[in-house]
Amino acid sequence: MTFLVTGAAGFIGFHLCKRLLMDNETVVGIDSMNDYYDINLKKSRLEILYNLKSGNFIFVKEKLENKSKIFDIFQIHSPKYVINLAAQAGVRYSLENPEAYLNSNLFGFLNVLEACRYNDIKHFIYASSSSVYGGNVNMPFSEKQNVDHPVSFYAATKKSNELIAHSYSHLYGIPSTGLRFFTVYGPWGRPDMALFIFTKSIILSEPINVFNNGKMIRDFTYIDDIIESLYRVIKKPPLENDNYDKKNIDPSTSWAPHKIFNIGNSEPVPLMKFIESIENALGKKAKKNFLPMQLGDVASTHADTGLLEKWINYKPNTPIEKGITNFVKWYKEFYK
Repeated sequence: MTFLVTGAAGFIGFHLCKRLLMDNETVVGIDSMNDYYDINLKKSRLEILYNLKSGNFIFVKEKLENKSKIFDIFQIHSPKYVINLAAQAGVRYSLENPEAYLNSNLFGFLNVLEACRYNDIKHFIYASSSSVYGGNVNMPFSEKQNVDHPVSFYAATKKSNELIAHSYSHLYGIPSTGLRFFTVYGPWGRPDMALFIFTKSIILSEPINVFNNGKMIRDFTYIDDIIESLYRVIKKPPLENDNYDKKNIDPSTSWAPHKIFNIGNSEPVPLMKFIESIENALGKKAKKNFLPMQLGDVASTHADTGLLEKWINYKPNTPIEKGITNFVKWYKEFYK
């Protein structure tokens, strides 16, 4: 079986490709290699994938917006499992450059789905986000809740992905699963995320910006838990449900072969404890610059992962202290 992974040089994509290759699978990785963050970090991830002694890694540098090229890749490699992790990420950048999100997260997403439509795909898995919960304040967030009130354009594109994927599952019978990731962190993480920014600033004795005056809570989810969950989800595509009750719509599932799952640690951590854990791992105190809430952000996230646990018989469980310690160790080694 051939697995196609978009965003292969990205944080989650790299770790998933590595896991599949270590299982001796054939992986076709696609990535635009844009400069949203350090291109050398992406190149270093790819170098590891190329140098693995197991599996077969084929890399294609391409934008998802290039429909003809995406169709060519499907024709040449005939993937059976398609995992779409490529996206323009980041809530705050969507305030500055919404067009980037429109192109990658909507046009690019549609092109991948169209390619799936015309090829014999066993399962299409795609990255959604906890951001879709937007203005919801009922914790923990459940897939059964309404998510019609996004507070950022990034979140709106992810909600749109879920709707588009469902329509294709209904129209063309494509088994599809959307995964709402909750603040993923760990080694090889993204430089635009809090753990990376805080670690770098503390090492350099620079102040860190603490938004909402530190009164924030996040359901931080360690990368290994994300990959284990993803791996199990891939092998279990949803089926059509002829007994679905359309009079009592459940947003988490459907009559079509389409499901939505949260992937989180279900142990939300206060921001100040998160910072304290980084300080402990580094053996150095942070200089803190307390600021009000940023536009497009939310105060709290907390995942209800009951549906995921029941579906794949696995629960993300890495403690925040262990995850941060692993990240700091990687950071020091990589950046010397």
